[in-house]
Amino acid sequence: MSTDPVSRRDFFAGVAMTTAVAAQAPAADIPQKKPAFGFCLNTSTVRDKDGKSRPITELIDIAAKAGYNAIEPWSSEIEAHIKGGGSTKEIRKRIEDAGLKAADVIGFAEWIVEDEARRKKGLEIAKRDMDWAAEIGSPRIAAPPVGATGGMSKRDDPKFTQPVMDLVAAGDRYRALLDLGKTAGVTPLVEIWGFSKTLRRLGEALCVAAECGDGKAAILPDIYHLYKGGSDFAGLGLISGNAVGIFHVNDYPKIERDKINDADRVYPGDGIAPMKDIFAALRLMNYSGFLSLELFNREYWKQDPNEVAKTGLTKMKAVAQL
Repeated sequence: MSTDPVSRRDFFAGVAMTTAVAAQAPAADIPQKKPAFGFCLNTSTVRDKDGKSRPITELIDIAAKAGYNAIEPWSSEIEAHIKGGGSTKEIRKRIEDAGLKAADVIGFAEWIVEDEARRKKGLEIAKRDMDWAAEIGSPRIAAPPVGATGGMSKRDDPKFTQPVMDLVAAGDRYRALLDLGKTAGVTPLVEIWGFSKTLRRLGEALCVAAECGDGKAAILPDIYHLYKGGSDFAGLGLISGNAVGIFHVNDYPKIERDKINDADRVYPGDGIAPMKDIFAALRLMNYSGFLSLELFNREYWKQDPNEVAKTGLTKMKAVAQL
């Protein structure tokens, strides 16, 4: 991508004009009906007191008992179940018997990185994870910018997580991921990570999705990550509900963007996020998919997971009606 500032500005202006087509009519002229959202539990919300994932069988029971419609497990939890002698077939049956759906799976494959060898290995991991997602009944998998955040890695190599600055190239890499997912019937979602230097903003994720050349492309926005990355929530009003695969719900206290972190997330409605505006935007785009509660609050992890899940659902339903 050109480094000329005028060219970059013109490029993103073009993207903005394209996405703005869906919002040509004044908001006041569009019926603000309240869609029937589905309510989902992201399993990170109810980890144990040490921050470790619970067995996926226990997580399914927690979600069902609290009254959720769906569950959003992590690929690592599926892997742990398989390594323990279980199977994806068993997970699917347990989800279905509990009256739940598998809305999405959280994956961590390096599909976007600059290094071709790492990207090839990342696609192999992504294929495995998407096969697992299909086997447990999930039509989606999260695709965050793993390995391209621009921060330090566990290998203490500052270049190991080199950010991807060419979003058109990232779009091509996302297309390769989408093509891989088609064999399993699973759609990878471009996930926004607010702490990353790659895909930290809503517009960046939309650019990657728009430039991949596939109508099945979709993104995964998150209230906390939109704030952390510097996006204004008004941008949600410029997109179609079809562009959102699943929407992560949480809230955050009054902490500066550069200082806030995952553990600071709180229940929806307990922070300062503009929930009324956010859900007005979701209604404007006619989004009627799953709202998934994703928290990493260490104080919640010390509490009864059943109570945390139940409280989170109650608060998520309350803000969804604003």
